Amino acid sequence: MEAAIAVVALLFVLFVAAGVYAAAKAVGAAKRGVDRTVAQARRTVEDTTLRARQLAQPGAAGELAELRIKLRTSMRATQDTLHAAAPDDSSLGETLGLFERLSTHGRELDDELKRLEREPDKSRVAAALPDLRERTERVVHSADSLRWAAQDRARRFADDDLAALSSDIQLEAGALRHWDSTPGTTDAAGSGSTGGAQRSPDPGQARQAEARTAPAGEPAGTPDRTPDRERQPEEPPALTARDPRQRTGFPWEKAGKTRRPESTA
Repeated sequence: MEAAIAVVALLFVLFVAAGVYAAAKAVGAAKRGVDRTVAQARRTVEDTTLRARQLAQPGAAGELAELRIKLRTSMRATQDTLHAAAPDDSSLGETLGLFERLSTHGRELDDELKRLEREPDKSRVAAALPDLRERTERVVHSADSLRWAAQDRARRFADDDLAALSSDIQLEAGALRHWDSTPGTTDAAGSGSTGGAQRSPDPGQARQAEARTAPAGEPAGTPDRTPDRERQPEEPPALTARDPRQRTGFPWEKAGKTRRPESTA
């Protein structure tokens, strides 16, 4: 009895622990979703504010806003490209590491540009702009290089895969059209293309025809040794002197059993 109670209590504890774990996972996922939504909304507001400031405030303030927009746009585009291609290409692991190092410099530069936006001394801002502009160009160029290299790599892989797929499809299409390579079709196509030209007879077929037409008792292909005078048509015998060698067979005799004329040799 006590063992059953212990088992039930253990199961109850396990169910409670599983419920707490599932609730914590759900809360964490919801919190991450909220954080992403808040961060995206904050970025959208900041980008809109920077674009408005770039157009509304000429001079150093407008240039600072332009540099920040350029930096943020390039870094965000490169990050999205690399993270999208990394699951399918393991070689981008080192590239992601380089981008993380570049992101550190990008964040530091963006923070410095943001501090200068609140700087009341305009001369100080104007003096710092050339160096900030050069640093921004270097970071943006590096980010663009990584993004373009990843895009070219993905495009090359897609082209190679498409070329291999096209080759396989051509082979499969040829296998499906197997009748195009049969000898009968080729001969028929060749005879049709020559405008009905006659072909030379096949020696094997000629020998078979000769064997079918050879008289009984003689092997196929034996030359005719009958003298020319015997192969010429003879004159009909006279009514009073019927040649016994020209006797016709009786009706019950089979065809081909007629006796041949005896040789005079």
